[in-house]
Amino acid sequence: MSEYLGANLKLLCSHYRSIAEVCRKLAINRAQFNKYLSGQSQPTAHNLKRICDFFGVEAYELSLPGEQFARLIGARGSGLEQPAGGDPLLELLQPLREHASSLARYCGYYFEYANCMSVPGQILLSLVQLREERGNYLFERQERQEPSRAASAKAEDWVRCRYLGAAFYLQDRLFLIDYESLTGNEMSQTILIPSFKSRIARLNGLKTGVSSGDLRTPACTRVVWEFLGTEINRVNAYRQVMLYEPDDPRIDPDIRQRLAGAHIRDGLFEIE
Repeated sequence: MSEYLGANLKLLCSHYRSIAEVCRKLAINRAQFNKYLSGQSQPTAHNLKRICDFFGVEAYELSLPGEQFARLIGARGSGLEQPAGGDPLLELLQPLREHASSLARYCGYYFEYANCMSVPGQILLSLVQLREERGNYLFERQERQEPSRAASAKAEDWVRCRYLGAAFYLQDRLFLIDYESLTGNEMSQTILIPSFKSRIARLNGLKTGVSSGDLRTPACTRVVWEFLGTEINRVNAYRQVMLYEPDDPRIDPDIRQRLAGAHIRDGLFEIE
């Protein structure tokens, strides 16, 4: 790379609100990126490709003299510029990301136990993975409403759902918001009480959403997350994802007790 790399990168960064924003979106260490800007260091081939892909330029163009590069970028119009004020949704959520590091210890796989909103009287076991991705904490929840004691049930009657969402940590609570990605017809929110023990075992909380029935009834239920580990046999875990009778011996009595006694009636949350 040439002596013009740093100046050309600075020009590209000027189309964004800050260098910190660029580093965050590129997932490149700020201190390392500053060395590129000052000319103290050159990007590796891998990082160079990421930078070029992000700004929409070619590697050789970054080596052009400053005036020539500026004319080249100017000729491409304002494509590099962000909309005035940036993305309003990202700006709205940005303050929540400042506490994201508190979620690091919760990354891994969980079994989620909840009173099924669509099939009253049944316990729904789902598989959840919470992970960190470029400073954000995302999760995926696999749900399968297949009766555990209905061998005669038809496969086409089973309901399969895949939820994608984001997790936030605020004032000693875990907030998780997701949407059903296969149909795009519902969202849900889960609030969990964190674990203050050195080893995470089970997290208690509440979940709100709607049933998958035709009436799309709003509902709320207690929920329990059981930590499985950071590496698991996903196939074996997914085989356990289904509906269970409340008295099923495979449901731990402690989990059954945690789920009992809370439900919604006529829009009011009641504790028995």
